Amino acid sequence: MPEQTFAAATVPSADGAALSAEDAKLVTLARSSRARVGAVEGAAVRDQDGRTYAAATVTLPSLAVTALQLAVAQAASSGATRLEAAAVVTEASTLDGAGHAAVRDLAADAPIHVAGPNGALLGTVN
Repeated sequence: MPEQTFAAATVPSADGAALSAEDAKLVTLARSSRARVGAVEGAAVRDQDGRTYAAATVTLPSLAVTALQLAVAQAASSGATRLEAAAVVTEASTLDGAGHAAVRDLAADAPIHVAGPNGALLGTVN
């Protein structure tokens, strides 16, 4: 299977926007996943039934998966057919393209909240 590349998505400024309690929970789960293993990124998604899935970036000699791709894969492998929202905790100023594409595979309109390592919302990609 050929390797695919996806362009990073620009993260619009949050401008003081507040997250709902459910979306703030996604950021908390993403921060915990990232911190637990010292990963570059952590991510969490919520499916159509309100179930959440959290993951951290995996970089092995034979496998590299972004945190958001892995969280989406966990949701899909558990039977999720739609995502309500996603969150990524990262030091980057952009949203990785592969994770963005994975979310869009299950939801054309789900917000993807991008937060810094301290949990502060950087912005939301819609």
